Amino acid sequence: MIAVNEVRVCMNEAGARRQPFLFGVDFELSEGFFVLDPLGQQEILFEVGGVSNSPMREGISGVLSEKMFSMNPMAYEVYQEKFAVVREGVARGDSFLLNLTVATGLDTNWTLEEIFHRAQSPYRLLVPGRFVCFSPEIFVRMDEGMISSYPMKGTIDASVPDAERVILEDYKERSEHNTIVDLIRNDLNRVAERVDVKRFRYIDRLRVSRGEILQVSSEVTGRLTGDYYSRLGEIVFGMLPAGSISGAPKPSTLRIITQAERERRGFYTGVFGYFDGKKLDSAVMIRYIEVRDGRYYFRSGGGITINSDCRAEYEEVLAKVYLPFGNERSK
Repeated sequence: MIAVNEVRVCMNEAGARRQPFLFGVDFELSEGFFVLDPLGQQEILFEVGGVSNSPMREGISGVLSEKMFSMNPMAYEVYQEKFAVVREGVARGDSFLLNLTVATGLDTNWTLEEIFHRAQSPYRLLVPGRFVCFSPEIFVRMDEGMISSYPMKGTIDASVPDAERVILEDYKERSEHNTIVDLIRNDLNRVAERVDVKRFRYIDRLRVSRGEILQVSSEVTGRLTGDYYSRLGEIVFGMLPAGSISGAPKPSTLRIITQAERERRGFYTGVFGYFDGKKLDSAVMIRYIEVRDGRYYFRSGGGITINSDCRAEYEEVLAKVYLPFGNERSK
């Protein structure tokens, strides 16, 4: 791992040379990694938009019934204390939307490597001994002078009667999504021109281990100018941390996150991506399992607004604890 400023400089230099690389930075912007010729190494395994350095592994398709995966969730009262800090900040007007995250303890005999190799997700990352990520959420894509972001806000179990209508008409979810789209539009305006919301609140269906969930997403695009390849690091870092997993307005929201969560997120909700010499594709590191002191934790979160209900938010963060052994697809 290296300092994030070194990651940014390396991205600029490799981009100027059109040299392929893999990068990642943590949420706090305190550490990251940068790998040249990422397809030729096996120290960090990844898949980004169908491109992967992951070797085929035999024996990964073992019987699921022989594996264990259960939660030791944070007590509701503990979550309630965190929620109260956020709710107070929102009530003061210091934040309109804040993504509150927690760590859920796991009892499992899956290894990080087994989860990575079995996971079906458009964005996968394995840093051995530290964490595995199987994210469905794009951060930004850059291709032929265009930059695109796909904020994802709003989740519902597809088995809920008339689930698509329910999630799209939910006032709280709609307000939350509108706020994030506006934040992402403002972030893109810092690095691009002619920013536009190309698609607004469409549905993605994701297959997971317990069935199917619906996610609400939007597409925001802009045009990059000049030799943007030599500014890849500046462009990416100019939008960090990702708005969808922090909130708005960012500076005061980040202060509340520190007060409420009372622990570092690390690489959870950071970003990682791959540049092939022409196109850059990247993801937000959600759907994330880490190892700390020999124990496994699943990190998850949800957006809090003035209209949020504490019990419902608690249940949502636990509902997001799953293994991606279905057929997730990208937008």
